Parts: sequence; C-alpha cells; structure tokens
Amino acid sequence: MNGSEFKVENITIKEYVFAKAASFIALAKLRLSFLVVFSGAFGYILGNQGQFDWIKFSLFSLAGLLITASSNSINQLKEIHLDKLMTRTQNRPLPTGALTYREGLIFAIITLALSLILFLGYVNLNTTILALISLVLYAFVYTPLKTKHSVAVFVGAIPGALPPMIGWLAARNDFGWEPGILFAIQFIWQFPHFWAIAWVLDEDYKKAGIRLLPGTGQDINTAFQIMVYTLMLLPLGLMPYLLGMTGITSAVVAVISGASFLILTFMLMRQQSKKAALKIMFGSFIYLPIVQISFLIDKL
Repeated sequence: MNGSEFKVENITIKEYVFAKAASFIALAKLRLSFLVVFSGAFGYILGNQGQFDWIKFSLFSLAGLLITASSNSINQLKEIHLDKLMTRTQNRPLPTGALTYREGLIFAIITLALSLILFLGYVNLNTTILALISLVLYAFVYTPLKTKHSVAVFVGAIPGALPPMIGWLAARNDFGWEPGILFAIQFIWQFPHFWAIAWVLDEDYKKAGIRLLPGTGQDINTAFQIMVYTLMLLPLGLMPYLLGMTGITSAVVAVISGASFLILTFMLMRQQSKKAALKIMFGSFIYLPIVQISFLIDKL
C-alpha cells in the first residue's frame, strides 16, 4: 500500500495534511497577519538610516508574522463559544472542530516562542517588549472586553496602531516624535474603521453580545463620532512632512485621501445606513495603505 492510498477517516494522508495546514493558516488569519507585517515593514523602512539590512528586515518581518499569528490564535481560542454564534465566524477551524483546542494552543505557543527568539536574537529588546505588550493587550485585554463595553475599541486600537512604531523601533532602537506620529495616524484611523465594521456587522455581533459601537449604536451620534475621528486624520497626515520625515508629495496625497475618506462619513451622517457604513469600511481599507505607501515613496 503506497502513501497516497493510506486512509485516515476516509481521506488520504496528503489530504489530511493539506486540510490541517489550511486550518492552521485560517487560525493565524494569514491575510490579516500580512497586513500587520506590512505596517511594521512600513515603520521599519521609514525609520531606517544608512545602508538597508535586508537580513535583519526579513527576520523582523518573519518575527512580526509569527507573533501576529500567535495573537490571532489566542484570540480565537478565547472566543470559541462566541464564534459559534456568529455567521461570519462559525466556520473558523476551532468552532467547526477542524482543529482541537489543544492543537490551537500548541500552535499559539510555538509561533509566540519562535517570534520572541527572532526578536531577541536578531532585532532588539525594546522591540521585543513592545511586540509582546501588543499581543497581551489584544489577546488578553481587548478580546474579553468586547462583550463588556464599547471602550474595547479604544483598547484594541492601541495594539492595532503599534506595528509602525515597532518597525521604527526595530530599525533605530529609539523612541521619538516620528514613531509617535506613525502610531497616532494608525490609532485614530482605527476608530472609523472598527466602528464602520461594527455598524455593518451589528446584527451578527449582537448574537454574541459583542459591544463595539459607541452610545446607542447605529445612529447620528455614532456617525458623528466617526466623522470627528476621520477629520483628525487630516492634520495628522501632514505631520510626517512637518517633522521632515517625508516630502510634500505624500502630504498632498494624505490630505486628498483624508478628505475623500471624510466625505464618506458625511454620507453616513445623512443616511445612517448599512450601505453608507460599508463604504466607510472599504474606504478605511484603501486610505491607510495609500497614505503609508506614499510616505515610503516620498522617502525613497
């Protein structure tokens, strides 16, 4: 009997391995993890001085991918009971049983351990500490807080905004106004981003008792707050230029992108509809990478 004929619960070993691999990839939320790594790489490249160290950059990116995968895994391990209740999450590997709790826990521990080894061995201690703080805030503070109070969005925005600062710290190993501004832009961006998602998925979130919308929920007050935070992105987008981090071109791109993003919030204030919130959600997905890429192009 050859390997392709060997069966495990009516599937071949090859099919079993591929299915498990796909489940672990889903547990890691690989697409989201790559977006986080991109933000970290953005901060690293922007903060880099002198000759670019490709080996250090690659190992930093790998460490970032691993610790993000661990953070996402811990999040799902703590929310199996909630994920079973929501349409958007009920097909994840843990609720469906594609992975056991033990397998998910082992994966989370291994990816965390490997990431810390890479951070400590090839980057620096400060970056390691900040990356670990990000994981703790996301997995152990934000995650349980989601079902208790909408302040969870504020808490979750902190680890969500840390990757550019972590990247800068990995490149320079020092703090300052520059990484603070990179953090501030991504921090403020997350309020319209998460509130728009929460507006669109409000019915699904309510099934699990998740509370992310401020105040009374889908109303003019929430729409107004989304507008205010989006408005704050306009002056923040100019700060890298004013601090000499980037040139005038990216400042113009940031202002135009911010103004376009802001227009979408006025539509939500007028319509207060899921369709308008969906446009803000997609707008947030477009705004951040465009602004960050323009900063990089201006520097390079």
